Amino acid sequence: MLPFPCAHLCLRHVVLELYYQRSRQFNKGDLMSVVKAKWSLEADFLQACNCDYGCPCEFSAPPTRGFCEGTGAWSIVKGSFDDLKLDGIGVGFAAHWPKAIHEGGGTLQLFIDDRATEQQREAILTICSGQAGGLPFEILAQTFSKVLDPVFAPINFKMNGRDSSVHIGKHLNVELEPIKNPVTGEPESVGVVHGTGFIFKSAEAVSGKVCQVEVPGLKFDWPHKAGFFTRVNYSN
Repeated sequence: MLPFPCAHLCLRHVVLELYYQRSRQFNKGDLMSVVKAKWSLEADFLQACNCDYGCPCEFSAPPTRGFCEGTGAWSIVKGSFDDLKLDGIGVGFAAHWPKAIHEGGGTLQLFIDDRATEQQREAILTICSGQAGGLPFEILAQTFSKVLDPVFAPINFKMNGRDSSVHIGKHLNVELEPIKNPVTGEPESVGVVHGTGFIFKSAEAVSGKVCQVEVPGLKFDWPHKAGFFTRVNYSN
């Protein structure tokens, strides 16, 4: 099996189709401009999933429960898509994969800050679709066979290191806290350094005290499982 199955319809095609139905007809000229666009993001990143603390996926091991349900959110500190600024915009996702992520067949829900302009929404959807190239989105795009309609909603971050949180309307709630020592109850300081990682290279390993998602087509609740907090830099 290929590491990222090509038999499935890629996220990059589906998301662009969803968006351009709302804004303008997608054509060959648009595709050429997308491919040439240069983008970069510096963002604070929160992640929570259904795996046990530390998440075996970070160590190229199977997910704890044999499947993956996870969330992530980026609070963009500084970002651009060609000359368009993306500073201050929030982006999130929720996803389900029936097996390990690299085996594909996933379902994706994207969330975009409702404060984003139409041009910023288009840019973020293009980046997240993988169409403009660059990690991690170009790889992740190939693991999805079903993409739900993008949701534009208020995204509220509370950035406080290991105690950070994000709330996206009534759809997604993630609250992080330090992993507690099972004997003393004291907070542990645990980190992951992943030199070949493409979502992050290093991160604080924490507890996802709250990890709730509810949208049509995707619903889960995994309290006190794996979580991470870090700052990331992406570009194409």
